Amino acid sequence: MVKRRVAFRRKRQNRLAMFLVTTVVLMLLLVVGTKSVELKAKQRVYEAREQVLLEQIAEEEKRTEEIEEFRKYTKTKKYAEEVAKDKLGLVYDGEILFKEEQ
Repeated sequence: MVKRRVAFRRKRQNRLAMFLVTTVVLMLLLVVGTKSVELKAKQRVYEAREQVLLEQIAEEEKRTEEIEEFRKYTKTKKYAEEVAKDKLGLVYDGEILFKEEQ
């Protein structure tokens, strides 16, 4: 009879231990699953942000090229002549300048 009670207690303790272990494992799975979903959502947001930033970088690189081309153009004689004609009204000797009536 004593052996039977001891065996019953051990069996009951084993069931309780298995139940607790199973509960802990299920809770861990739930937490890991929830965090996984949150991380995937964050990843999508970051990927979208990365695309926007890459587009901005491409636009700025294009703008940098345009500015560099304009800088080179401003060092030419043709640019100096255009500025002298447009802003200062200067002309070459013997050159006739026609202006529209307004």
